[in-house]
Amino acid sequence: MSQKGEFIYLSPPHMGGREQQYVQQAFDQNWITTAGANVNGFEQELASYIGVPAAAALASGTAALHLALLALGVCPGDEVFCSTFTFVASTNPIRYVGATPVLIDSEPTTWNLCPTALEQALENRYKNGKLPKALMLVHLYGMPSRMQEIQELAQHYGVPIIEDAAEALGSRYKGRLLGTFGKMGVFSFNGNKIITTSGGGALVSSESDLVEQTRWLAMQAKDDLPYYHHTTMGYNYRLSNICAGIGRGQLEVLEERVQQRRKIFSNYQELLRDVAELEWHQEPEGFYSNRWLSCFTIKQGSQLTPEALRQTLLAANIESRPLWQPMHRQPLYQSCDYFGEHVSDDLFARGLCLPSGSSLSFSDQERVADVIRKAFRG
Repeated sequence: MSQKGEFIYLSPPHMGGREQQYVQQAFDQNWITTAGANVNGFEQELASYIGVPAAAALASGTAALHLALLALGVCPGDEVFCSTFTFVASTNPIRYVGATPVLIDSEPTTWNLCPTALEQALENRYKNGKLPKALMLVHLYGMPSRMQEIQELAQHYGVPIIEDAAEALGSRYKGRLLGTFGKMGVFSFNGNKIITTSGGGALVSSESDLVEQTRWLAMQAKDDLPYYHHTTMGYNYRLSNICAGIGRGQLEVLEERVQQRRKIFSNYQELLRDVAELEWHQEPEGFYSNRWLSCFTIKQGSQLTPEALRQTLLAANIESRPLWQPMHRQPLYQSCDYFGEHVSDDLFARGLCLPSGSSLSFSDQERVADVIRKAFRG
């Protein structure tokens, strides 16, 4: 071990114990493909957990977003409203289908899409006679969005919601799991998520026909004939049977992982309670976050910037990460229309994500907190 201690990663995978059994089953049955008992079982088990009739297991969360847009008939010339404070994988699929993103700012409590900014954008487009084809809503860092206000606006204007819950599996709003509020919900099982399939994603919906259409598109849109016949453009987006085996083992420990991540967040709050410069990501009443990443902002006027703190942590063999840079600040998307008061710009300027993996020991958390405390006392 180095003097600095072993490297602490931001959010590494955490196996539950039975993943290898499911993967071995795929080898034993020789289903080394995108079909088999694991991929079918993972879809059924995920749908049962979420409380929907069907799920499609896919190669990534990005693929799921792409197929969700296609299922809603989004095409060139359409607009799709999207949270600006997100990872680029939320907005890129809008461009995949030739549509145009319209970026909506955050509100300061949940850091998610601001209902006021959304209302302004919807009123603007309504007056111009062209409402968006869909709203891509993102639940950041596991925190639920203000679903009641957002749903009311979307229903009033007749705009379907796609829930990008890539970071929010296991989170709830007023007791109800995220991914069930929109027309479709999307999850990611990338290696850094709360559970993983190494790489992968899923689309869920209360409408089984939408899921069936998605699964068909993900398997090259082969028509139901004994030979290869195609009338629709399809994609190679189906999750492999081996990766799905990992997912089945991971899904068995999901609730435990949620509790572990929530405990890590509360530990940080307690360990750093004497650092007055920190403002923690709030969880309003009725909101239940899986706390995928433990995040804070540094108060205005502090002499220490998030980047300086990140570098200090890195020098101590500790990985941390800035909050997302808003899409309207990205060269790729800065030409897009934007509605809001630049709350997301402020969050990006002042925010940091701490190591939050569910296998993180309390002693490692103490180590992280000690570096932060010393940096502020500086």
